[in-house]
This record gives sequence, structure tokens and C-alpha cells, in this order.
Amino acid sequence: MCVLQATGSFFRQPANFAPDYELSISELAALDMCQKRAIFKPMNEEERQELKQRCGGSWKLVLRFLLAGEACCRREKSQAIAGPGHSIAVTSKGVVYTFGSNSSGQLGHGSTEEECRPRPIRSLQGIRIIQAAAGAGRTMLISDAGQVYAFGKDSFGEAEYGTQGTKMVATPQLVESLKNIFVVQAAIGNFFTAVLSREGRVYTFSWGNDARLGHQTEPTDLEPHPLLGALENIPVIQIAAGYCYLLALACQPSGMSVYSVGCGLGGKLGHGSRTDEKHPRLIEQFQHLNLQPMVVAAGAWHAAVVGRDGRVCTWGWGRYGCLGHGNEECESVPKVVEALNQVKAVHVATGDYTTFVVSDDGDVHSFGCGESASLGHNALAAEGQGNRHANVLTPELVTSLKQMNERVVQISLTNSIYWNAHTFALTESGKLYAFGAGDKGQLGAELVNNQTERVNPEQVEIDLS
Repeated sequence: MCVLQATGSFFRQPANFAPDYELSISELAALDMCQKRAIFKPMNEEERQELKQRCGGSWKLVLRFLLAGEACCRREKSQAIAGPGHSIAVTSKGVVYTFGSNSSGQLGHGSTEEECRPRPIRSLQGIRIIQAAAGAGRTMLISDAGQVYAFGKDSFGEAEYGTQGTKMVATPQLVESLKNIFVVQAAIGNFFTAVLSREGRVYTFSWGNDARLGHQTEPTDLEPHPLLGALENIPVIQIAAGYCYLLALACQPSGMSVYSVGCGLGGKLGHGSRTDEKHPRLIEQFQHLNLQPMVVAAGAWHAAVVGRDGRVCTWGWGRYGCLGHGNEECESVPKVVEALNQVKAVHVATGDYTTFVVSDDGDVHSFGCGESASLGHNALAAEGQGNRHANVLTPELVTSLKQMNERVVQISLTNSIYWNAHTFALTESGKLYAFGAGDKGQLGAELVNNQTERVNPEQVEIDLS
């Protein structure tokens, strides 16, 4: 489909390059479309040819790689991140707002004071941010020039409950070890940090004990190490970090695929066992399901994928019903969520035993742990009707969001086992709604009457359009 669109666009306007008579019309059209992508524009000819070969030797495959990455990661678009106790919001113009817990300077404002209202990071003025990631006490931001800024705890590989990383950085600092890598995405796990380059290469910091990620490093290692093994020559378009594992969505000539590496407890690596994997391994189940993965999400102990056809698969630890299969059983290979058969999903988000699914018409379904208000089903319970803390074993429509009469395009929820969760819902019009835990100001508002959480979604006073 993208090639047909590219060909039509190519004939409607002048091309941005000299003709190459060895290329077919469809290849020329695809190259023309690639020239318009933000990540491709600054690349020199050598870098472009390298990317072409890495994608399979075709400009059509390069275009598919670029478009798929933009779609699943919201590059160049507004986004919100519900981190462990603190929050990040990025406008479509690349301005960053932070709020919530700030004990390690993770808000980037030069202090350790909590903020209950969204506040722009002044020191980033003139720098356009296109992607953000949040971990316990730390924040990472990526600019449109591929540079990475980090602040909060200074350790890349420290566990949330660890004592390392006591040094704090309270304003955004350029990560020097990444200055020669054009980064487009970052993901923060509990013991490691991973980044993705524009060429689709994955690099990790730390958690190299026993070569868990294919290399041997110390928890405080500041040097990025390429993820070795099967993905060395396969371009990746999205990464997702769970508590102790990493998922990578890869783009190959034969189609999209998912690889996993790290801790296999609960079956969350998706290979039919609970053993660890020291090198990335292909999850073969998607081929058996005839499903083309388009978006991946790594929760603390479970994972999810949205397919091109709108089906949703979940696997891993099924505690509290977070897999949506009507029980609390573990699944060691991806399994289609049958209860969503009438829903065409476009986005999925996972947290600590919680899952959210966004449909193509902007509706939101959630399921999993009901211990907090982060699932969005507690409106009636708050009024005395029903059990406020009931777990949700199969997907339920989040009616409180539907009542907003806004089309939701992104959900973000806290992915941490040590923090009470909160949830963001970003709408097509740029409005941001928040609910769940708010004791640190992470909802973008100061709660009253000793409240620690908000049951109903309320709009955050910020325009992300």
C-alpha cells in the first residue's frame, strides 16, 4: 500500500534528486518518499546506501522500515509517558513538560522539588525532542538530531531498589557515549537501558552480569554495547523494555517479526519455556498464527503485540488477568485475546500486570490488576456500586474515556512493580487525560482532601497539539 501511495505522490510533483535510470518507477517513487522522512533527510549518501542494504537492498523496503517506525513510536508527534512517580509530556513541536516526583532531579528543572503542574524544561529551549523514556528516578530524551539527553539518577543499569547511582543530575545532560550514534528511541528496564539507532541497531547499557544481554558489563557501565546475535544484521524499528527483558520489533524483507532476550520467568520471552535467553531469539509463534506484528509492548512481567490485522496477542505471567484470557494462567507463547475479536486494535500498552488496548475508532479497553484506579473502571465503585479493587480478567471498555467524546490515539501507563500506577490517555486533538495514583503530582494536578489517586480521567492543563 505504501508503495502505491509513493508512486502516486511521485508523479504529482517534481522529484528531489537526479534521475537514476537503473531504478524502476516504483523504486524511484519509494526513494522520493524516503527523502521526505525526518530520519532519512540528514543522512549522507553512504549512510543511505548502508541502510538500503541493511533493509534488503530495496528503497521500497527502506520506506516500509521508516514508515513502520514512525507509526509504532509516534516519532514527530506528541506523546505522554507515565513513569514511575513522574511524568513526561512532549508536544508536537518538541517542547518537553515534566511533573511529579523529583527526588533524583528526574524532572530536569535543576532542583529536587516535586511539581504537581506540567512545567517546561527551560534548558532545552531550541532543541526539538521527538521521543522520551522514563525509569525509576531517571529520564531520557531524544532530539530530532539523534542526540540523547539524560537526567536524574546517573546509573544506566541500576535496579529501582538499588543503592547505586546516588549521584544526581538535575538538568538534561548530553550522553557523551552516544554522541556518535544517531538515536531514535530509548527504553528503560529495571536493570538496563536500551537505545535504537536510526539504522535499526540496538545498543544496551549494563545488565551484562553472566552475559545476560550477550555481553559482560558492570551495573554502572556508561558505554553502549551493540546487541549481538540474530539482530546484528536485521533492522529493528521498535524496542520495549520490561522488568528484566527486552523485545525488539524487526523489519525483514519477509515481513515483521519479534525477538526477545533476557529473563524468561513466567514465559514472557514467548518461546514456550521459562528459560533465559542471552542473545535475541525469534518468537516463532506469530508465524503459526499468521500474524504480522506492528506494535510491541513489554510490561513488567508480561508482553503484548498488535498485528497488522488488528488482532492482539499477549503472553507471560497472567497474574490478575493481565493477559485478558479470562484467567490468571501464564502463557509461554503469544496467544490471541479472543475477547477482542470484534475490535481492530492499533495500539497496546502494558504495565505491572495491567494492559490497555486502543482500537482504530479511538475506544480503549483495559484489563488486569484492579488494586489501583489505573485501569479506569472504578467510576461506579467510587459511588458505592461494585468492588473498587476487582481484577479484570477479560478486556472491558473504559467507559469513562469514551464519555469524553475524544478519539484516543495513545495510552501510557506506569511500568514498575515498586510504584503505584497512573495512566495517560492522549487524544487526536492533543488533549491529555490522567487517572490513577497522584500522590506525587504525577497526574499534573494537586489532589485535595488527602486523596492519593484519581478514579475518573481528568484533563491535564497542557496542550500537546
